[in-house]
Amino acid sequence: MTAHQWRIGPAPVDGEQVDLAVDSHRGLRGPYTGLGSVLRQLVPQAYERWPDLVQRHLTEILSAAPELRGTLDAAPETLTSLAVPEERTRIYPANRTRRLAHGATEFLAGYATRAGRLPLRLAFDRVDQADPTDQEFLAIFLRRVRPDVVRVLVGTDGAPLEPELTGALDRYADRLPELPRAANPAGRGPEALLRAYVDADGTSTDPAESAAYQQADPQVRAALHDARAALLRERGEWSLELGAIPWHLERGSDPAGAGAEALYEAARHCGALGYYHAVIDYGTRGRAIVDPDTQMERFWLLSTRASSAMVVLGRTVEAEPTYLDLRSRYADPELQMSTGYALAMLYTRFHPEELKDHHLARGYINNSIALASLLPDPQKRAFHSVFQNNGLALIEMRLGRVAAALRLVDDGLDRLDRELPGDKHRLHRSVLVHNRGKAYLALGRLDEALIDLTRVIELDPNYADYYFDRADVRRRLGDLTGAVADCDTAISLSPPFFELYYNQADLKAELGDVAGAIADFGYVVELEPDQLDARVNLVSLLLDDGAVDAARPHVEEGLLRHPADARLLHLRGVLALADGVEADARRYLDEALAADPGLVAALASRAALAFDGGDHGRAVADLTTALAVDGDNPDLLYNRGFVHEAAGRWAEAVADYGRALELPGADRAELIGRRARCQAELDGTAAGGPGGAAGRPDLAGAR
Repeated sequence: MTAHQWRIGPAPVDGEQVDLAVDSHRGLRGPYTGLGSVLRQLVPQAYERWPDLVQRHLTEILSAAPELRGTLDAAPETLTSLAVPEERTRIYPANRTRRLAHGATEFLAGYATRAGRLPLRLAFDRVDQADPTDQEFLAIFLRRVRPDVVRVLVGTDGAPLEPELTGALDRYADRLPELPRAANPAGRGPEALLRAYVDADGTSTDPAESAAYQQADPQVRAALHDARAALLRERGEWSLELGAIPWHLERGSDPAGAGAEALYEAARHCGALGYYHAVIDYGTRGRAIVDPDTQMERFWLLSTRASSAMVVLGRTVEAEPTYLDLRSRYADPELQMSTGYALAMLYTRFHPEELKDHHLARGYINNSIALASLLPDPQKRAFHSVFQNNGLALIEMRLGRVAAALRLVDDGLDRLDRELPGDKHRLHRSVLVHNRGKAYLALGRLDEALIDLTRVIELDPNYADYYFDRADVRRRLGDLTGAVADCDTAISLSPPFFELYYNQADLKAELGDVAGAIADFGYVVELEPDQLDARVNLVSLLLDDGAVDAARPHVEEGLLRHPADARLLHLRGVLALADGVEADARRYLDEALAADPGLVAALASRAALAFDGGDHGRAVADLTTALAVDGDNPDLLYNRGFVHEAAGRWAEAVADYGRALELPGADRAELIGRRARCQAELDGTAAGGPGGAAGRPDLAGAR
């Protein structure tokens, strides 16, 4: 199977033999410039021929290619997507883009398969200048899509790439020889070079064009930027508002006005979709061109857009000075209130553990609560007071005061119902109900948690994460079938995310649906191969199901990614045992226990190997170590008793069998029979004289 390809340097003059080539430079259309360009060309024809395929991936398609919204049926709306900006109190997690990338990968693979033109050949050029969303997508795409279905050519020009993409290219793509660069066209005068630079929308790498631009009259340059922005806007393609258009307006005749407005709108749009690297870029650029003294609100909003995005991406230490700077600049009550809330959340939720300070967070939030109570508009006062108190509820939860947190959320819901019309702040009402459900869950009040999570689903029926949360509550209540049903609904509403399939796999395993659990765990490690627990569970289920050969590649892939993981080393030893290669098995088990001396499964497996070799002392020693870790495991006690019995140590065997009988989950009939036999030997009443235990220990729990 021919691999994907990676070309560093310029594309050949006549282009590669590809079906579709796109320029991925983020300066053109911002996030998903490359993926969106592919989707804009392929989706309309796919929608005509296979509407079910498009419908299944509407969220990811419309997120990456917003221009298609008018030509496709709308994706399922949530209260988050419907909320007007001033009522949006929930943001997407940073990993939402991974969900979109996985969904887009499956759409393109499905398109290629149905079109029957295998492989579909796609080229993404200037990827080193692509937004992190495109680079993340391509890393996932290269790993997941087979080159005989979609063959990908990635073109870069030598600049650093995101680490995940570099790793994917190194592993899944053949590097093509670099071509010589073509000479720049000769004979162009300064005016042509200047116009070419502007028409390239900030993506030109031609030194002559750049020099002509720098030497041109600033007013001429500004006029060209204004004209180019107007021309692009006439095309009515929203993604241009995320790349080329704001770039031109920043350099046009009104940078602090039209330029800052374009950057703010781009930041607002990308913030709503979870494209946080782009939000930081827009916000930082916007701060640089507005006057903080005369454009306080615009400076404030651009600043907090950028800092909020930093927080979501885990760059909290970098974000904090922005909030402190705003607080020192302005005495505006709403600004002080909102930045106080942001700082409180940093110190109670987002900062690294060593920087968290819940009491400092309480001080910030109490100040914001006081400011909210003084707002003159009654409806704004009610909403902001409830919002700030909801922040206090989170701090109370972090301090272990769950009952106090519950009272704050209850009071907030009551106040919203009393003081605001029912059509106002529907999103925040749902957030409060959800938070109350989580508080009930923390208190162990599962029935009340279930009621609130059901209510929030009624309020916001297309938000997949609520079904995910309710599945957890149903599972704790013992309603495994209902929990699986909630997982199924969540799957139907969202692009793929591994946590959902992981939980569903666990549920199916509990229900005895081994094949379903194997399929779901297998999908988890296809989505995110570094998910170690899922891989260990998958291999264990495959081995329990007798699928030894199917387990092998998962163990090897796991060890490639986690070479020192004790559980995977143990499973490699189990495979060696299955192959009858005892020397390899012993070595792998020793390596596993060197990595984790208390790994019960490896101790049990090594005990079995020692028992088979007649080394009863080593077997007992390993089982004794295992019992020091997991002393209430009846299977381990049975196994040690079995080894004692085989060695003729009747008193020790009787003691282990007797102790195992006291524990839940024990095989009582087997234990009673063995204990009676050993007791008879001990009493000298056994018929047929001495004789050890037959067979070998069961060693349950070895995996």
